[in-house]
Formats: sequence, structure tokens, C-alpha cells
Amino acid sequence: MTTNSNNFQVMAGETVKLKKWPTCIKPEYNSRQQYQEILGEHIMKLSARQSMLYAMNQYSLLLIFQGMDTAGKDGIINHVMSGVNPQGCQVFSFKQPSAIELEHDFLWRSTIQLPERGHIGIFNRSYYEDVLVVRVHPEILKSQGLPDELMKADIWDGRYRSILDLEDHLYRNGTRILKFFLHLSEDEQRQRLLARIDQPEKNWKLSLPDIQERKFWDHYRKAYEACLSATSTKKAPWYVIPADDKENARLIVSQIIVDTLEELGLHYPKADKAHRKELKVIRKLLENEVQNSEQ
Repeated sequence: MTTNSNNFQVMAGETVKLKKWPTCIKPEYNSRQQYQEILGEHIMKLSARQSMLYAMNQYSLLLIFQGMDTAGKDGIINHVMSGVNPQGCQVFSFKQPSAIELEHDFLWRSTIQLPERGHIGIFNRSYYEDVLVVRVHPEILKSQGLPDELMKADIWDGRYRSILDLEDHLYRNGTRILKFFLHLSEDEQRQRLLARIDQPEKNWKLSLPDIQERKFWDHYRKAYEACLSATSTKKAPWYVIPADDKENARLIVSQIIVDTLEELGLHYPKADKAHRKELKVIRKLLENEVQNSEQ
């Protein structure tokens, strides 16, 4: 696969108009078997690099997935990260804030779940919900208990600044951030919602509020455009992933993750002179155990 991540990256300072970004492109695979082979290669590379990431214990990786309902966030996380050691990876899904979370600033509930060094953290939705769904539904903002003087039109610019400051701080402390917007067409979402009705095991995923949200499609598009334009940086880039083809989206995302880990120059820690000396002592002790047991 020859995915060029620049084809999907929102460059810093770029004004995003999502109608110009495709929701479907020519797939990087010719058959189901080839898709499985390519994905398998990506998973194998990701697993190997995650092991080195864990052993080095210097960097951490934060993956953020945003998108409309049915865009495929769960599927990408499930398939792409299937080969990753669970000890070095954590997934967090951010739904409606709890009463306790509402008593804190909007970054608090996700900040406490950030990955530690050597780990991969995955956010299924994230702090970006507070400049997306909250912007589309301003009544939610009223429930966040902010001072009256802060409830102004420029609150979104302030939140963008808070996000940029956080992500810049994380980068300076060894966390690399990849942000994926799964770009789904309105018609494809309709088809996937219908499929949830036809598949009994997925009935639980669909309710009337999901259908009501479709009325705000254009509002969400504008909110995403503003967000992507304001918060994509060289250090923490946004990638707009064509999501109408689930399999192709998984291949694109997995390739970008692998490429990012490769750029870190990961390797297993090498033993210094003192450690090599210690290893010789350990070897001798273990060999002596065998000799003593044979006597």
C-alpha cells in the first residue's frame, strides 16, 4: 500500500471546506483477501513498534477519533488495534459528561485519561466534543456552569486556544498526537442506520435521538470545518479520512499510525557496560542453579 498521509492531512492554517474533501476514494485493495493481507501487515508492524515504544518508555501516542454516528470509529479501533498488547494500550469512550465531570473544566475528564509514557491511548470521541456537539447544541453549554461573562460568542476561540495549548504541552513532554476525522456522507450514514435495523445484534445501537441528530447535519459540518481549521497543527495534525468505505478507511488510518511510529526512531534499549556486567553475573547464577541441581 502506498498511502501518502499528506493527501489526508489538514495543514496548519488551512481553511477546511468539507464539501471539497471526498468521503470515498479509489480503494487501496482489489479484493477482500488483499485487504486482509494489507491490514495484517499493518497490524504486524504496529505490534512490533508498540513493543519498542513500551520498552523505550520515552514517548506516548494519543489517537483521537471523531466523526458522525456510524462513521466507523469502533470498527477502526477494533480492527486496527487488534494486534496491540493490551498492557500497553487503553481505549476510552467519552459520552455525555457525568455530574462530577461537569463540575470541572471541559478538558479535565479527558486529561486524566491521557496515556503514560510507553503507552498508546485511544480516545473514541474526546475533548473536541466540547467544540462540536456543544457548539451545535448550545443548550448543553448552559449546563456547564460557566460564569455569565464567559458565555460569549468568542468562547469557541477560547476553547480552541485551550486545546492548542494542551496539545503543545503534551508534545513538549513526549506525547505524539494523531487526530482522525472520519468523513462520512449523509447518504452512507442513512444506509448504515438502516442496516442497524436489519441486524438484530445491532438494534441496541439505534434510537430515535440518533435520527433526530441527522437534522443537524449541516450544523455539524460547519462545526467540524471550524474545528479542523483552528486546531490542526504540525505537531498535532488532523487527518480527514474518507469513511464511506470502512475497509479503506482502516487501511489509511493504520498506515498513518505505523508511519508516525516509524518516524520516532523506536528501538529496544541497549545494555550499557554496567548492565552487561550485571547480565554476566545473572547468567552465572542461573548456570550454577543447573549445576547444583545435577549434583
